[in-house]
Amino acid sequence: MVVPVGGEARGRRVPPLDAELAVALGGANRAPGEPMTAENLAAWQQRDVTTRPRPTLGTLRADGLFDVRELQAPTEDGHQVVLVEGRPARTAATALPVVYYVHGGGMVMGNAWSVLPRLLREWALPLGLAVVSVEYRLAPAAQYQEPVEDCHAGLLWLVEHAAALGLDADRLVLGGKSAGAGLTAGLALLNRDRGGPAPLGQMLLSPMLDDRNDSFSAQQLAGHDTWDRTSNATAWRALLGERHGRADVSPYAAPARATDLGGLPPTYIEVGSAETFRDEAVAYAHALWRAGGDAELHVWPGACHGFDSIAPQAAVSRTAQDARTHWLRRLLER
Repeated sequence: MVVPVGGEARGRRVPPLDAELAVALGGANRAPGEPMTAENLAAWQQRDVTTRPRPTLGTLRADGLFDVRELQAPTEDGHQVVLVEGRPARTAATALPVVYYVHGGGMVMGNAWSVLPRLLREWALPLGLAVVSVEYRLAPAAQYQEPVEDCHAGLLWLVEHAAALGLDADRLVLGGKSAGAGLTAGLALLNRDRGGPAPLGQMLLSPMLDDRNDSFSAQQLAGHDTWDRTSNATAWRALLGERHGRADVSPYAAPARATDLGGLPPTYIEVGSAETFRDEAVAYAHALWRAGGDAELHVWPGACHGFDSIAPQAAVSRTAQDARTHWLRRLLER
């Protein structure tokens, strides 16, 4: 069931919000909190650290249910990228398939540790795989291509050391959510163009793809989505600086800029119908199909940005999680 959000955005009606999500958000007509701006960016980052604290390795191991360790991958500029790897404890000696995961947070927030409790239970346990979460540098301290280069350095190191780590580099899937999904898409492009290892697939969950921020849905959901056009513009400016909106922005930083999507792995894309990123995600799926690619697209009715974190037990959230897991299972069984 969906209920109207109500109101107009730039003269356009706003798509209805799922009823369970509306309850979780405090009402169908509830506007999101104060958007992120250059003036309050530091406060947003501090609040993120406070409300989403980094779990310890002991917490992630869940009383022995999982084996979790921290690894380090060097970058060309001398930085060390931390990779947090988790798998079900007492797994067979055979090398495990792996999801290389990039966390969300608008490229200015989030951490590699906080996403693991959910991913280990939803993917690692039922599918018998490992999850490796990458701790890339955040904007505005990190600029332009540093985050995606961190992700690429971590990927190359992981593939090189896969056998020693008990991982199967031939069954590796890239994945991420929100900004992490945008970085995943950029990573797939960068890896393709540099002749890197061939992943089995890429999973793009509510991907942040386009710094131009001018899609119909971005304008339509302005002031309504949990991550709206103002917050999105602030995050892109934090990453791109003076390059923001220019014609020469690299597709590795903003994958919607890519003119060639050929040669990419099978792709899973999902987004909400009541979400800022709806139209850029749908456009990316269409571009993959036009390039002869394999893409599975889901637009979840009534879903806003971050819907499955806001209300994980909502029917739409459970349906979305099942679809992701089924796609991963099919991909790994090919």
